[in-house]
Amino acid sequence: MAENTEAVLTEPPLAGDETDTLLGSLERQRRTFEWKCAGLDAAGLRVTVGASSMTLGGLLKHLALVEDDVLSQKLLGHQPAAPWDAVDWDADPDWEWRTAAEDTPEQLLALWQDTVARSRAHVRQALADGGPGHIAAFVHPRGGSPSLRCLLVDLIEEYARHVGHADLIRESIDGLVGEDPPR
Repeated sequence: MAENTEAVLTEPPLAGDETDTLLGSLERQRRTFEWKCAGLDAAGLRVTVGASSMTLGGLLKHLALVEDDVLSQKLLGHQPAAPWDAVDWDADPDWEWRTAAEDTPEQLLALWQDTVARSRAHVRQALADGGPGHIAAFVHPRGGSPSLRCLLVDLIEEYARHVGHADLIRESIDGLVGEDPPR
């Protein structure tokens, strides 16, 4: 991995090592997702497409939850951060999707950005403690614990699915299309 661990790769290197390739891929998905959500007002973040109730605001809140779940709770065994720690998930399993409409664009973006920043710090910690093979605190119900490598691949997959959703929603709002944000 690069000497400067504070630097954030914005895409996978063409011939990088495993860690830089995984982190570059994740950061590319994060960057593209943020671009698809940027510059919209509350109404824009509440737009739906077709029969789906999914919104960009809901995606921001959902991916913040997923970041916390995967790279804080599962990876390091931390308790859920706010606001997730106060949610009764059994009573309201879609809480993040439902409540996103109550939040301002600034709150949603800050929640996602703050969670991503914590995730980056947690990944740096796990890499220092064992590299991509660092074993997570989480124990799967079938037994065994995933590596950081496995968790990163799962998170890249989650982002990739939702970046596709964000593409469709954003195009319906103002016609913004494209695979990568402008440099």
